[in-house]
Amino acid sequence: MIRLAVRQFRDSAWTALAGLISLVAVVLATRPHLTEAAAAARRDCGSDARCPALVSFVLDNTGSRTVAGLLVIVVPALIGAFWGAPLIAREFEAGTHRLVWAQSISRGRWLAVRLAVVGTATVAATTLLSMLVTWWAAPLDDSAAAVYGTFDARDLVPIGYALFALALGVVAGLVTRRTLPAMAITLAGLLTVRIMVTEWVRPLVVAPRVMDRPLDPDTTGYGSGGNILLGIGESRLDPEPPDIPDAWIQSTDIVDAAGTPLTDQVLKASCPTIGQESGGGPARPVTEAVRQEMHDCVVRIGERYHEVVTFQSGDRYWTFQWWELAVFVALAAVLVACAGYRVRRFSGG
Repeated sequence: MIRLAVRQFRDSAWTALAGLISLVAVVLATRPHLTEAAAAARRDCGSDARCPALVSFVLDNTGSRTVAGLLVIVVPALIGAFWGAPLIAREFEAGTHRLVWAQSISRGRWLAVRLAVVGTATVAATTLLSMLVTWWAAPLDDSAAAVYGTFDARDLVPIGYALFALALGVVAGLVTRRTLPAMAITLAGLLTVRIMVTEWVRPLVVAPRVMDRPLDPDTTGYGSGGNILLGIGESRLDPEPPDIPDAWIQSTDIVDAAGTPLTDQVLKASCPTIGQESGGGPARPVTEAVRQEMHDCVVRIGERYHEVVTFQSGDRYWTFQWWELAVFVALAAVLVACAGYRVRRFSGG
């Protein structure tokens, strides 16, 4: 049974291996240049993490860094769509499941063997891919000092995403018994769960750190919010987030000593003419008078209000990595259990 499962998966395995070999060649050819460029920028900058040379080095390689990150993000989706979804759905479409299930091997064992073969390949391929990209991008990531900015495309979490996508594809194939609908469900489901975990669940893993600091009249700007469709708008001050290396800034708020947020009414009462000259239209240079008015407004607001920043520090990065890996592996395990139950149901128990 194992030999049959390996033979059925052979073409996909060779394709993945060819892709990894190509990636290794690209990484080995380009990584020395990144290392040398990063070392040169650091020699020019010394201990200054935000000096122009380092910033320029990161910006010059933003495109390559983005492509590498997208590769790691897309591969789990492809694994789910092209390895997971057809794994069982194709058997139904071709009718070969009747022949396989007529053999002495149980359907549960048949599913377990196929999942073990493809799951092992998934872990191996995703681990190698993530390791290669993480190692290649290390000079850029260290220079950017923003580890949470590439969180989804580095280290452990891509493995969890790939296992979840694979299991989701298998379940979708079992439910629909058609490959194309199963592939669509897999891609949509993976995207939905990824967004939910990123936006709603991940921020709740660890209580954020809080930093209080005075409003800076030289860096605080002016903006507007609300719902344009409903005709609801409000003015607000936009303080510049603090420069904390490798931090994930979750929120930046303006509150008074009691913790009450700065309201639109208070802002307009304290600075009645602020924002009146914006008027929409194309962007144009801000006059010195407007700049001074903004400065004076922030000084007045700063007499009663201050800035509160909530953030996750870089030393919690691995906590989030291990936690999110565990979440997606657990979700994959639940889906595999559902697949096993459904296969046993097909077998009449």
